[in-house]
Amino acid sequence: MSGNRRKASLVTTVLVGGAMLLTACQDTDAGTDAGAPQTSPSTSATAAAGAATPSGSPAATAGASGGTGKDNKSGGGTGGGQKPVGQVCGANDIAWSTKSETQAGGYILVVAKAKPGISCTLPAVHPTVAFGSDGTEAGPAEQSAGKQITLSGDTAAYAGVNPKTTSANGGKELDSIIVAIGHNDPDPVSLPVGTITVDKPVVTNWHTSPKDAVPSQ
Repeated sequence: MSGNRRKASLVTTVLVGGAMLLTACQDTDAGTDAGAPQTSPSTSATAAAGAATPSGSPAATAGASGGTGKDNKSGGGTGGGQKPVGQVCGANDIAWSTKSETQAGGYILVVAKAKPGISCTLPAVHPTVAFGSDGTEAGPAEQSAGKQITLSGDTAAYAGVNPKTTSANGGKELDSIIVAIGHNDPDPVSLPVGTITVDKPVVTNWHTSPKDAVPSQ
């Protein structure tokens, strides 16, 4: 009987000692964990990225604003080559046509319409019209200034070109004219007109009616 009691007492002592040892280990681990900084992998990665990226860089700006890195441009552009209302026309903004007229001894009627989607203004001066490889230029057929004309949609403007104002024989035989909106127009156009004789040519201002665009001889 005494032997059984000694065995039971020994087992109890071992169990109690093991329990105390386990408790001490847990307390030590808990103390160590509580004293250590708690840093998650994601927080460390974010801090490292922030330290590596200067605050004024595009990437930092995009990150601060939550942007995607793409420019958000407004749709305020005119698009399709359309000019702001009131801007001066260029020759490449216009759909051109010409017509030979017999009135006043014969002249060329130049017709100008804005291309689809364009609105622009012809200045209150005569168009620049030149002839031949030597650049002979038409002078003004009118003494007074014209009026500005806004081209848009079906609105048309007309100018009359008299290629020969002299009565003497002679002159240059040509089959086209070069038209520009002023001397600084970067894109003058060449318009076919059939065979004409050129000698001291003149051109009218722009008009909204073809009958007002008849040049004097």
